[in-house]
Amino acid sequence: MTSQISETDWRLSHDLKPQLLARYCDRVLDHAAEMAKDLTVESHERYLNLYQYVQKRDRILASAFDDQRRSNALLKLAAIYAQGLLTEEEFARFTEETRRKIA
Repeated sequence: MTSQISETDWRLSHDLKPQLLARYCDRVLDHAAEMAKDLTVESHERYLNLYQYVQKRDRILASAFDDQRRSNALLKLAAIYAQGLLTEEEFARFTEETRRKIA
């Protein structure tokens, strides 16, 4: 995957970042809340499971959202796409070339 992205797509990805990040965090928090409420699992085990889950999700968050630059934008978009964070409408706003590279 080449690291080139058009200026238009770079701006779009930059503009979408806050809502995509919020969408990701909401999903993680919703799942974490369900894990915390699961009374079929002993408290300490729930805690450990939740801790491991948040650590894993934090690594995914970092790979998709941390240190966004134009030079790594395609990799970041691919990570965001892989997490299913882009709606069809949002994805369609990118150029055909960018969609092809990250899909």
